[in-house]
Amino acid sequence: MKLLIVEDEERIAAFLAKGLRAHGYEIEWASTGRDALRLGIEPGISLVILDLKLPDLDGLEVLASLRAWGATVPVLILSARGRVDDRVRGLDLGADDYLAKPFAFEELLARVRARLRPGPAVPADVVRTGDICLDILTREVTAGGRKVTLSAREFALLRAFIAHPGQTLSRQELLSMAWGMDFDSQTNLVDVYVGYLRRKLGEPAIETVRGAGYRLRIAASTAPSPQPDRAPW
Repeated sequence: MKLLIVEDEERIAAFLAKGLRAHGYEIEWASTGRDALRLGIEPGISLVILDLKLPDLDGLEVLASLRAWGATVPVLILSARGRVDDRVRGLDLGADDYLAKPFAFEELLARVRARLRPGPAVPADVVRTGDICLDILTREVTAGGRKVTLSAREFALLRAFIAHPGQTLSRQELLSMAWGMDFDSQTNLVDVYVGYLRRKLGEPAIETVRGAGYRLRIAASTAPSPQPDRAPW
């Protein structure tokens, strides 16, 4: 498999390339955002490791452009910007994972393997739980008969809940199902996005199970006075 490393610091890029090649991956290297856009849409690229601090374009611009052009290649952001709002913004723009610098190479390697793992069998196109209806293909969601607009990550989290209606899911299970994160990185991403879903679906839709996690209420009323949909930042 061929990986694209987008990193302007040659020393870091060389370190990553050497380690990944030792594990059997082919490597392409882009030191600028424009080169990343050119190489990122090539069909042979299996995954992009993206730094955000580039000399010509911000890495988030690169990510947004790739997704706008329809590129579905998995993107793992590797950046010194490790604040929660940075991670949330990157994931919401279409990144599949986010690892802050400094990092352990073994963790990076595990995340690469996780993103390249074959996905599960595609489920039924339309899934319903209570008064929530989720269309897998069109990514349309209705709750209580009204259309709800969700970001890509909100959709992934709701899909995880709907796959386990009424079941209590831990934060780590939700991180794994919705973000593909196999490690507990002490992040509150799950709590933040549960808040976004409650605001759009209605507060009773997702219950907090103290000390255990969250669960989707099967018979929840999800139509009480919703706030207008808006970007979560």
